[in-house]
Amino acid sequence: MAWNLDADRPIYLQLMEKIRTDIISGVYQPGDKVPTVRELAAEASVNPNTMQKALTELERIGLLYSQRTSGRFVTEDEEMMKDTRESIAMEQIQSFLKGMKQLGFEKEEILDMIRDMKED
Repeated sequence: MAWNLDADRPIYLQLMEKIRTDIISGVYQPGDKVPTVRELAAEASVNPNTMQKALTELERIGLLYSQRTSGRFVTEDEEMMKDTRESIAMEQIQSFLKGMKQLGFEKEEILDMIRDMKED
């Protein structure tokens, strides 16, 4: 599991995005126990406090939940998982469109390029 973090954005947000993507992509299945704060922090080469902040935020939004003595687990809420997946997809699309517009492409040109790729 690669943790490609950059200095341009807050680290805890990048950690949240990585874990959120891992959940949606199936690295962590619904109901799975996630590694401890210290394990994840060591894996990502970050301060445990930073990882704790990321995990706390993921709990706050409902993707993770804690069981007092057992650790953190991935939500089993299928609607939450679906909404999160769609949210990530929309973020990716918006980022793509922004980049294409910065290159000078108009909406119709972008759509034509996508259609052309689909046919290949």
